[in-house]
Amino acid sequence: MAYNVEFWAALDNLVEQSEIIIDRPKGTVHPNYPDFLFRVDYGYLKGTSSMDGKEIDVWRGSDPGEYIDAIICTVDLTKRDSEIKILIGCNEEEKEKIYQTHNSSKYMKGIMTRR
Repeated sequence: MAYNVEFWAALDNLVEQSEIIIDRPKGTVHPNYPDFLFRVDYGYLKGTSSMDGKEIDVWRGSDPGEYIDAIICTVDLTKRDSEIKILIGCNEEEKEKIYQTHNSSKYMKGIMTRR
């Protein structure tokens, strides 16, 4: 399948027009799953909506730029839903941590699509 320039431009536009809220900083524990540690900053785009009725999720890496590196498409068997999560400013090590996060349980699986 061909690279879709318009898709990535639409994501760029969405991120540029939205405030990034980091509500689960790197090193914190998930409020509902005490064994789940956030190894990269995690949050959402304020004023957006996703399949779960909440805002669009983002992983915010250590690069101060707001470049969208990739997306993760997830399937969550516990919540019985699927979503995308936007990776912003992530280096290769952070991308690997994020990928592993979404594939470390039998209840959640994810695929990464790189830009």
